[in-house]
Amino acid sequence: MIKEPEHDHKTCSKSIMAVHDAMYVLNGRWKISIIASLCFNTLRFTDLLREVEGISGKMLSRELKNLEENQLVTRTVLNTHPITVEYQLTEYGHTLKEIIDSLAKWGYNHRKIITGKKMEQAAG
Repeated sequence: MIKEPEHDHKTCSKSIMAVHDAMYVLNGRWKISIIASLCFNTLRFTDLLREVEGISGKMLSRELKNLEENQLVTRTVLNTHPITVEYQLTEYGHTLKEIIDSLAKWGYNHRKIITGKKMEQAAG
């Protein structure tokens, strides 16, 4: 008996294109880490620099600019001396929180598997 495919070619192509679009925006070593850091707090540039381990100031600036262009992050310059710049996720940026949570859960379980510990199912 021949099993019918669950999805037709057109549906699969659309899904793959959507994944490519998402990866184009989120691609790179740092963007997911930056977004994850901003999921919970508004952060100053220097705080982000400390929180995203290993990133240079130049690279952080470039990645934040790209995230701003994609309407995921807003940059606010505060009228302080010296000038303080804060970053936060936009409402649209917060739509990525579920993805970040799923990645965190997967990463936690992956680490347990790789280190030889038994995988636990997270409640919920």
